[in-house]
Amino acid sequence: EGSKELVARAQANAQRNGLNGNVRVGSANLFAITPARLAELGSFDKMLIDPPRDGAAELINALHGDLPRRIVYVSCNPGTLARDAGVLVHTKNYELRSVGVVNMFPHTTHIESIALFERSK
Repeated sequence: EGSKELVARAQANAQRNGLNGNVRVGSANLFAITPARLAELGSFDKMLIDPPRDGAAELINALHGDLPRRIVYVSCNPGTLARDAGVLVHTKNYELRSVGVVNMFPHTTHIESIALFERSK
């Protein structure tokens, strides 16, 4: 998450829901992430990505070695989702398991796309 305030709220939500030991939330700049910085975060098996309209190209390209088994990618821009999905599928050995659209902004042209990727075996 880019906002330290939202990190604090997510941690409070995790505690309120009895997930303290199962959830790790942190703040990072996705546009400046490197493989080395990503490795400092340790290993994890699931990742939720909800980038701004520019997508998550830097993060996707920084994925290496002990990659998350599952990635949920939430996008407000179908074009950058398609670009990043191509990298995940063609170079990072993920499979697109499902994708859907949520109309969170009725009476506008804006939609949210949600895609689930899992590592190929």
